[in-house]
Amino acid sequence: MQDVDFCFIETNDIRLHTAVAGPEDGDLVVLLHGFPEFSYGVHHQMEALAARGYRVVAPDQRGYNLSDKPGKIEDYTIDKLRDDIGGLIGAFGETSAYVIGHDWGGAVAWHLAATKPQYVKKLVVINMPHPAAMPRVMMKNPLQWVKSSYMAFFQLAEVPEKLMATSDYRMMQQAMETTAEPDAFSREELEAYREAWRQPGALTGMLNWYRAIRKGSFQQIPDKEIEIPVRILWGMGDQFLSPMLAKESLKFCAQGELVWIGEATHWVHHEQPTIVNHLIEEFLA
Repeated sequence: MQDVDFCFIETNDIRLHTAVAGPEDGDLVVLLHGFPEFSYGVHHQMEALAARGYRVVAPDQRGYNLSDKPGKIEDYTIDKLRDDIGGLIGAFGETSAYVIGHDWGGAVAWHLAATKPQYVKKLVVINMPHPAAMPRVMMKNPLQWVKSSYMAFFQLAEVPEKLMATSDYRMMQQAMETTAEPDAFSREELEAYREAWRQPGALTGMLNWYRAIRKGSFQQIPDKEIEIPVRILWGMGDQFLSPMLAKESLKFCAQGELVWIGEATHWVHHEQPTIVNHLIEEFLA
């Protein structure tokens, strides 16, 4: 991407390495990546929104790439991840922003909207259910237990890091490529991810998001109705998350809508960027 600046933002007692694009007087949009990506993972959306005149910021969330990587699992609970983003919005001189999140970034976005809605003008979540929807669906759909089994593995100590780093992170690359449509990720993107994964402490920081679930991270998310407008975008071929989760998530939204996207998986923002960008721009406008 051209015309992107990078800076470190002080927020919530840490520093977030942040990509910034678009005119300074544009409405603020915050893009939140998921696992195992980093700010570059939303570059398609960043480029399109900046071209539309928005001020777009995309942080490497804590534990990722060049951002700070606190050492304790407790440093990665959902409340702390949420407060990172509240502070980020304030650091750009705003009291609220449009917030867009994919995967774990979507979980942070859901939590911010549910508990501190004053920070969120509108919410777009891409292939990530409201965290309170997960236990409801698991009770009705045992297949989701199988789809989510990787989360238990990620919570183990040390073993995931050792396996995932072998052969220059080949396992991680293959996991992304085999769960996506063909050619979803360019060679340039995959090399950028490997460079981010190589950063000292990055794998542990990234996995600590999962390990914090044992510390009651998801229990901190209330199941009360979200009042702000919400649009859920969902790649229908997601191998990790059942479509039931998307439908269940709507029940937490007073002004919610769900848009299915075909020929797409969990990585829909890479596979169908034109459609995703249009749906985001239409909703924000």
